[in-house]
Amino acid sequence: QLAVRADLEVTVEAPGLPPLPAAVEVAAYRIAQEALTNAARHSGGTRAVVRIVPVAGNIALEVADNGSGNIVARPDGVGLESMRTRAEEIGGSFELRARPGAGTTIAVKLPFDEVTA
Repeated sequence: QLAVRADLEVTVEAPGLPPLPAAVEVAAYRIAQEALTNAARHSGGTRAVVRIVPVAGNIALEVADNGSGNIVARPDGVGLESMRTRAEEIGGSFELRARPGAGTTIAVKLPFDEVTA
């Protein structure tokens, strides 16, 4: 269960998701959790969508919000770096896409064929 702001509408889409190794499952969960926390705290948006789908031996995870799209570096913040680190620790990738006035998307690819549980 992901705890977020009560007025942030969250939709989860996970069609055809296979069983995942524990390391991939935990990384995906923690990244989605942090991305939703950031959306709730900082975006000013009303909606977020979590999409997780298998793509060519990877899990593609996206968390997109409809907020301001303005990313402000916070000296005391570790959220974005922790998401990047979690993805890279298991051989994945992390991308932040900010669209001022149109929201923010966190896009992560996590390999699951090569990762053992």
